[in-house]
Amino acid sequence: MILLWIILIPFAGGLAAWVAARRDHRLARWVSLIALAADLVLLACLWWGGHGNPGPAAGVWIAEIERPWIPTLGIGFHLAMDGLSLLLVLLTVFLGLVAVLASWTEIKSDVGFFHFNLMATLTGIIGVFIAMDLFLFYFFWELMLVPMYFLIALWGHERRRYASMKFFIITQLSGLAMLAAILALFFIHGSQTGTYTFDYRKLLGTPLSPDAARLILAGFLAAFLVKLPAVPFHTWLPDAHTEAPTAGSVILAGLLLKTGAYGIIRFAVPLLPGAAMEFAPMAMAIGVVGILYGALLAFAQTDIKRLVAYTSVSHMGFVLLGIFAWNEVALQGAVIQMLCHGVSTGALFILCGALQERIGTRDTQRMGGLWGASPRMGGIWIFFALASLGLPGMGNFVGEFLVLLGTYRVSVPMTVLAALGLVASTIYAVWMVQKIFFGMNVQGWRIPDLSGREMVSLTALMAAILWIGLYPQPCLDAARGSLASLREKAQLAHQVTIQDKPVQVGRAGGAHELP
Repeated sequence: MILLWIILIPFAGGLAAWVAARRDHRLARWVSLIALAADLVLLACLWWGGHGNPGPAAGVWIAEIERPWIPTLGIGFHLAMDGLSLLLVLLTVFLGLVAVLASWTEIKSDVGFFHFNLMATLTGIIGVFIAMDLFLFYFFWELMLVPMYFLIALWGHERRRYASMKFFIITQLSGLAMLAAILALFFIHGSQTGTYTFDYRKLLGTPLSPDAARLILAGFLAAFLVKLPAVPFHTWLPDAHTEAPTAGSVILAGLLLKTGAYGIIRFAVPLLPGAAMEFAPMAMAIGVVGILYGALLAFAQTDIKRLVAYTSVSHMGFVLLGIFAWNEVALQGAVIQMLCHGVSTGALFILCGALQERIGTRDTQRMGGLWGASPRMGGIWIFFALASLGLPGMGNFVGEFLVLLGTYRVSVPMTVLAALGLVASTIYAVWMVQKIFFGMNVQGWRIPDLSGREMVSLTALMAAILWIGLYPQPCLDAARGSLASLREKAQLAHQVTIQDKPVQVGRAGGAHELP
């Protein structure tokens, strides 16, 4: 039942925070912190309890619960956690704690309802990472959407209504495309086997015609690539990030984007390996375009939150590239990049929010010379800017290096083009720091430096990025068995559904390592 508690505690904590805020706004914040801290304790128990086998072989989980829900429709309540899920749920709860601390003084109206929506969003994200029934997965996928819409629409900045509506419409339409794909798989499997089910394990290896497989994959990718986001499906992201409150930006960048990548790894490729193999060269090209395009657009921004938003497009391009290279090294790199992007970009959004709260603007043209006024903020900003550009010793470097190393085995040209993104990231990271903290303080800003509360959350994020950068082995060990299991499942499903020869991709002397 521990997985059920991991989902219920944040949601119950959000409800309790909403009620507690009627007496005192501070109670809502403390209730949310306590609920997430309790979740973190449960996850620590799972980590240490399953540390001997955090990446299980096929059919073995760190924790699992399976109960009938609507058996007449083939819907079950099936939650399961392996090493990959554990890492991402840990990231979710950790960034949830940081988001609550980041919004401590920023949110002044409807504080209880704000924390309820924040905790409901986290509940949906956790559910996405551990749901093993496709109907349940879709339920949690949509559960993320509504509270995040309210976070942006009610507590966002100047153009919050436009940004929230754009976010809602695009993600909702893409989610409906995924629902259509799930239903198609449900009916095809039922017509062939006589068993109508949404169970992930039973749907693996469902025989599909090539055309049906391509259409179903398109439905899944419509949702996953939009949420990732991949170019050209990224247009909602800069507006949503820019207009969201600080906590909303942390959750968007640190967690919601990871649900798209997780969906591809867990569902799209293993369920539809033949179609995924055909799409792999295109997906890798989209990833490379995202790396370069995001870096170029980041350099062109004068709004600091919009700048950081475009860096997410660039960094998540590495994740897409690593996933569709689909070998052990590239997949390990994609997972590390997901974790480190969540930490480093979440920290940058906290710093953006703290700066906007102090000076009332996000325009870099009105900044400059802030180092003298806030040296602690400047030093921490430089730290995370260096993490963002992939400085050795920090976690982002490990993720990007592994992705490039794994991609090199598949396509040398893709690797070379992706490596140019590292050069571009150096340019925009240095430019960002120079524009904000150095030069002349023309506006005469006199601002308070980071508070003790802000230092606690940012120091925790710094420690996480350094830990992964200097000692990534625990994360690699946790993900390895899960990724190997998914590759085996995809291989088996591919043998069952499609008997054609493997598709050759992009380099002399070797085949693409998709199943």
